[in-house]
Amino acid sequence: MKLALPCLLFLLLATTLARAADLPARTSVQVARASQGMVVSETPHASRVGRDVLTRGGNAVDAAVATAFALAVTWPEAGNIGGGGFMMVHPADGKPPVCVEYRETAPAAATETMFELGESRYNCKAVGVPGTVGGLQLAHESFGRLPWRDIVMPAVRLAESGFVVDDWLAYSTNKVLEQENVRLGDRYAELRRVYSHPQGRPWRKGDVMVLLDLARTLRTIAERGGNAFYEGRIADLLVAEMQRGNGIISKQDLEGYRAKIRKPIGGTYRGYDLYGPPPPCSGGTCVIETLNILEPFKLREHPRFGARNLHLIAEAARRAFADRAKYLGDPDFTSIPKHLTGKEYAAKLAGAIKLDEATPSEAIAPEIQLADESPDTTHFSVIDGDGMGVSNTYTLEASWGSRIVVPGAGFLLNNEMGDFNWKRGHTDRKGRIGTDANLIRPGKRMLSSQSPFIVARDGKVVLLTGSPGGRTIINTVLGNILNVLEFEMPIDKAIDTARLHHQWFPDEITFEGTKSDEHASAVKKLRDWGHTVRYRSRQGSAHSIHVDLKTSKYVGVADWRRGGFAAGHSQ
Repeated sequence: MKLALPCLLFLLLATTLARAADLPARTSVQVARASQGMVVSETPHASRVGRDVLTRGGNAVDAAVATAFALAVTWPEAGNIGGGGFMMVHPADGKPPVCVEYRETAPAAATETMFELGESRYNCKAVGVPGTVGGLQLAHESFGRLPWRDIVMPAVRLAESGFVVDDWLAYSTNKVLEQENVRLGDRYAELRRVYSHPQGRPWRKGDVMVLLDLARTLRTIAERGGNAFYEGRIADLLVAEMQRGNGIISKQDLEGYRAKIRKPIGGTYRGYDLYGPPPPCSGGTCVIETLNILEPFKLREHPRFGARNLHLIAEAARRAFADRAKYLGDPDFTSIPKHLTGKEYAAKLAGAIKLDEATPSEAIAPEIQLADESPDTTHFSVIDGDGMGVSNTYTLEASWGSRIVVPGAGFLLNNEMGDFNWKRGHTDRKGRIGTDANLIRPGKRMLSSQSPFIVARDGKVVLLTGSPGGRTIINTVLGNILNVLEFEMPIDKAIDTARLHHQWFPDEITFEGTKSDEHASAVKKLRDWGHTVRYRSRQGSAHSIHVDLKTSKYVGVADWRRGGFAAGHSQ
């Protein structure tokens, strides 16, 4: 009996912790309609910040920059100033779309053999040189309308005064703090100090989170410009943490970082123009290559979730992901074939697809020798009253990145070095890639799966979409585009419906609808045709905007899979 009470208390504590990290229940997508602007992001706070910038006369890029900084406060899992990403911009003045590329880079001290397979990625060694602040500054300098300080200060106020925690932030924060290594590891002491509830209990919906160190950092950036992140006090604090934690980023790495304006990967589908991020992002190439393969099959003449269509989508994605492994990397270091997004090449690949038989992934790229036997990002979409559209995806890589908070600066660091290929020649059936195009080099940008996309017609934005989810991002965005352009679904249904993924290796389909009676016969037929089909409960979080070109009305949809919020502006 003496052991009964301690055991009971332990069980109660374990139950409380488990409940603290319960995934919020499935809801419907949230839909907003407006005529003068729309912002859809991961948190209500950030979406409203962006919306308010639009109401003050800012354009879509101003609102996107403000939203990104606000997400760095209110969505620490992936919103960031210590990571990097890609911003697609479609101007409203007839100028061509561009990609503001602000991917992280490998430090100058990086080497090809600095990591071993299986090594932890939750440390200072795994941190790439952050690009977010440089990218947001470049976007604002190139397209912004309002003063820089005015669009950064809302994030300062959120961090300084505090903001209300919702179900999703409570879940995410409790989940990371309950990880055994986070609870016990010295390197995560600052994460615990900054993000633990002041009363030592799990976070709950309705609590208020205050982030004073981050507020100070953001205030410095607001008042001194984006360069303040890469020099002076903030840079000193970041480098000091590198030295404490055996990281390799130097002051010279920070001072030398530059975001870039790049030409998007362009394509067409069913008369629409498509624009996605170019390498070092793989998303633009893979989505357009897959759509090109699928276009001749006339998917709309068959059920959206019939076995034939699911099979064809998986087979097309299988081939695009094999090309991703073979060819894609940082274009400043790697020569990338131009034919990958061509219609002629796609027709050749489509001709090799059998309509009732899965192609083994090993047969797709036999020249890649196979060896023996993480995914958190955030996307938001913005459009203003003039029709300028922004599709932005940025990340810390893993959920909460490296889980290292810079002491005194209050921001999380990425662990993007994990996106390089760590071992030359080691490509396996589990999904590890060892091809040369994405090996580590000093100053090189690591390959990304981010896929912020813009769909346009006659020079006007029709769809802004993207998603988090590691390599699943590409197929989430592919599905969104197919749902709208091929199957002509309303945008809310397009985002709400089940998602599918195939990435070459592992050689399997994962499908949200696997356990649904509605899709049972299709799943059985896929397995009969040789596919391995596994269940995935949730894939991505595709906060998107659709434009009705006849009425010029905007429909914003926040994905149910992680909550999110659509905030519209109408006069």
